[in-house]
Amino acid sequence: MGPRSVPGGSGRALGYRWGSLRRPPGQAPTDPERNVVTERPYVLLSCAMSVDGCLDSAGPGRLVLSGDADLDRVDDERAGSDAIMVGAGTIRRDDPRLLIRSPARRAARAVRGQPEHPTGVTLTASGDLDPGARFFTGAGPHPRPARLVYCPGPVAAGTRRRLDGLAEVVTVGGGAGGDGRPALAAVLADLSRRGVRRLMVEGGADLGRQFLTGGLVDELQLVLAPFFVGDPGAPRFAGPGRYPFGPSSPMTLAEVRRLDGVVLLRYLLAAPAGGPGDG
Repeated sequence: MGPRSVPGGSGRALGYRWGSLRRPPGQAPTDPERNVVTERPYVLLSCAMSVDGCLDSAGPGRLVLSGDADLDRVDDERAGSDAIMVGAGTIRRDDPRLLIRSPARRAARAVRGQPEHPTGVTLTASGDLDPGARFFTGAGPHPRPARLVYCPGPVAAGTRRRLDGLAEVVTVGGGAGGDGRPALAAVLADLSRRGVRRLMVEGGADLGRQFLTGGLVDELQLVLAPFFVGDPGAPRFAGPGRYPFGPSSPMTLAEVRRLDGVVLLRYLLAAPAGGPGDG
């Protein structure tokens, strides 16, 4: 795949037209919605955590935070999305495939003229990605689901050589933090130009924090597991930062749902009048 670059560097949240907040979870956008040109997709941030906010354990093993009922709900949300994003750290630690498990949901996407699986997206500042990771090789069906890797210019050539055609590597400018991380606003604008109207962000902790502090999340789905982790080294949801939704600009609670032993909290995040920095 040829080199691709997108503008970026300001880290500024782009303006956009809202996606449909009334669409039930997991239901794909209608055709008219897909024809609307937006500056960024509708962004759903989904995560599961312990009562004390831990997204995982600090040890080498993966912490199981939910059961079959929630996994099926996540599969349904994936089926209603055009793309799924995780950070490079999540690929290294959890080795996800980011595929739809249900044959019925894959078939329904095909009927709608969509690929069976959403596009898989990751961001990396270093280009340190294993081409043997299941994100790239665990797709199974052919043709292989699309994979996009966004990275800064200095590491793009090496990343392309390392992945050797397993993903399209897209060069994007760095964000306002000056740490080399791809600017989220520029990434979202590029995804929108590619026809992505609904993006599901699944992790990890730092990526979720960047989306939230940047005011780039439209819907937040939190699943709470009924236990504590208590490990100061464990990754936690929503670390320190300036969040748009503080005490004077709370999110809107749209749904509470019990899923076996866990509970789902679904929030809608309309842009607050005061902007970022309330929290």
